[in-house]
Amino acid sequence: MAVAFRCDIMRYYIKALMCSVLCMFILTSVSHADRINHAIEVLEGERVAFGIFSGDRSFENARSLSRTLLDFVIVDMEHKPYDVEVLQTFLLRMTDKRAIADSGSVKMRTTPIVRIPANGRELSQFLVKQVLDVGAFGVVLPMIENREEAENAISSLRFPQVKGSKEGGPVGQRGISPDQAAWYWGMSRNEYVSRADVWPLDTKGELLAIIQIETAKGLFNHEEIISTPGVGAIFIGPTDLSASLGLTRDDPEVEQAIQTILKTCTEYGVPCGVTADANSVQTRVEQGFRIVTVGMDSGVSAPVQKAMDIGRKAAGRKVEH
Repeated sequence: MAVAFRCDIMRYYIKALMCSVLCMFILTSVSHADRINHAIEVLEGERVAFGIFSGDRSFENARSLSRTLLDFVIVDMEHKPYDVEVLQTFLLRMTDKRAIADSGSVKMRTTPIVRIPANGRELSQFLVKQVLDVGAFGVVLPMIENREEAENAISSLRFPQVKGSKEGGPVGQRGISPDQAAWYWGMSRNEYVSRADVWPLDTKGELLAIIQIETAKGLFNHEEIISTPGVGAIFIGPTDLSASLGLTRDDPEVEQAIQTILKTCTEYGVPCGVTADANSVQTRVEQGFRIVTVGMDSGVSAPVQKAMDIGRKAAGRKVEH
């Protein structure tokens, strides 16, 4: 009888162990299948994504941004120093271990995206490669002026496609050295290579390619840029665009140009972005902009918080502090 009892106990523990292993497998599988780029998740759900530009790479700013309701932060390395080591430290500092423990997911609440310094005509693919290799979830590429530059931009974010791939689009030209980024994303090397592709061209892709149209040439060629496969979003630079057109920022012709780009984005189903503040954010949301920045270089200050609250309310998203 004692032997039978011990056997029953043993069977119980074996079943419990098998159940635990199965649960861990299921949880792990679900975790790996989940979207980890929050900004893409918002856009995929046909919602409006809110963020800021930031040149402050301090620990306090990184920690603060990781716990806000901002959907993304664009780390500005166009008008601020291009320093990949400082960027890497900033990205690591944005990692909120408490949030990971509470949610059971490696997905960051605020997605870090990097704006590189090179203009489209410079075709500097190495800049994109370096920011992606330290873990950035997307790249903002300034002053793209034609289809060739847009295709080069997309190619720079993509690894070479697997033989027989049917995804199409610009051929990937990113060099393969994924170990740092895979570690930062919280996944294996192979899984990172599989998922580090541009959305929505690759439906499971976790990289967001944001193309900036902000010159007279870009405006002239805006449709061929917007229609380039792999473009995740367009972001209009109103100040540079007005300067390129030889106009002041408040000239009606500049706003007409902005609305022309927005209309074409809407026709192609590509999210369109623009800058805004508390006075303009509701209008921009109502016009159909899907990516809206509500501040820069100041973290989530009172004016940024106010603009974000107004924007989220106008977009039908929950407002909370």
